[in-house]
Amino acid sequence: MVQNNLTRETLVDRADELSFPKSVVDFLQGNVGQPPYGFPEPLRTKVLRGRPKIDGRAGERIPPADLDKMKKDLELKYERPLREVDVMSHAMFPDVFHEFEVFRQRYGPVDKLPTRVFFTGLDIAEQIDVEIEPGKTLAMQLLAEGKMNDRAEREVFFDLNGQMRSIYVQDKKASKNIQTRPKALPGVRGSIGLPMPGQILEIKVKEGDKVTPKQPLFVLSAMKMEMVIDSPMAGTIKKIHATAGTKCAAGDLVIEIEP
Repeated sequence: MVQNNLTRETLVDRADELSFPKSVVDFLQGNVGQPPYGFPEPLRTKVLRGRPKIDGRAGERIPPADLDKMKKDLELKYERPLREVDVMSHAMFPDVFHEFEVFRQRYGPVDKLPTRVFFTGLDIAEQIDVEIEPGKTLAMQLLAEGKMNDRAEREVFFDLNGQMRSIYVQDKKASKNIQTRPKALPGVRGSIGLPMPGQILEIKVKEGDKVTPKQPLFVLSAMKMEMVIDSPMAGTIKKIHATAGTKCAAGDLVIEIEP
């Protein structure tokens, strides 16, 4: 609402042409449960655009989950023993759990780091003690950072338990490709841009395709949400300006449709 300068009234008026996060669509379908005072109408009908509505408890329609089998399968996949809370996390949020496991396997038990160090890193000459398990503590001190090489990497020098070591670390800020992308034209219905910064997960059409109003065009991932962007009009896909995996800013042009 903030991104599109919407009020409560204009949100309802334009709900049948706006794109909503998948989590909002799931909620209004009834996949999360039933609100105590019912769903707001006509907002619900406009947002769903013909999708099925669920009345009653959504869990009644879900087949029973074999959590023991799920745990065994996950332990084979991630090659580590899992707790019950890990299995439940996967059952409820499989994509988020997978991202966490990939991150954990790459970087190790970062939950042992102080919160500030995890988010911003060590300052030069700063030293911390990290207890990775009872009786086992690592003393770490950042010594220096080298110049960036042609692969956008910097050699980082640090002291680990009294021994100086160095590793090459990707400088993500310097390695970003600075690209100027065309912007969607305000007021032009066939100029489809991003409603907020994010990454394109999937393009559902190709150039030359005929599309109808409310037909899905692409899937956007933004702020840990997936959002399906629909066509606001009937027409032909004139040009696609992005591909799956592209990171874009708010307002960047993704697809052009001509009537």
